[in-house]
Amino acid sequence: QVQLVESGGGSAQPGGSLRLSCAASGSISSIKVMGWYRQAPGKERELVANIDNGGRTNYADSVKGRFTISRDNAKATVYLQMNSLKPEDTAVYYCKVKDAYYRIYWGQGTQVTVSS
Repeated sequence: QVQLVESGGGSAQPGGSLRLSCAASGSISSIKVMGWYRQAPGKERELVANIDNGGRTNYADSVKGRFTISRDNAKATVYLQMNSLKPEDTAVYYCKVKDAYYRIYWGQGTQVTVSS
């Protein structure tokens, strides 16, 4: 089992920055892929970015060049640095982890609001 605790959400103005963190605990040695998804009101949950054990990353087209995902394996923590924020980035952001047995774990979600 893996437990996830997210932090770092909040409010920002357009063009601003926020950094999300997601710390994993439990069976962290089995973690393969860590990532972030988001869900805006009335919309489906969508991939923002993910990163595997080898550091390979994958980004949604809408955030490429603005968001950066990184991972500290020693701390079992994944980060999402969000720059040049836009109002359309407003959503609840969820941390997601997949382990070596293809089990999926979700964080509780953290609200990100971008408005002037």
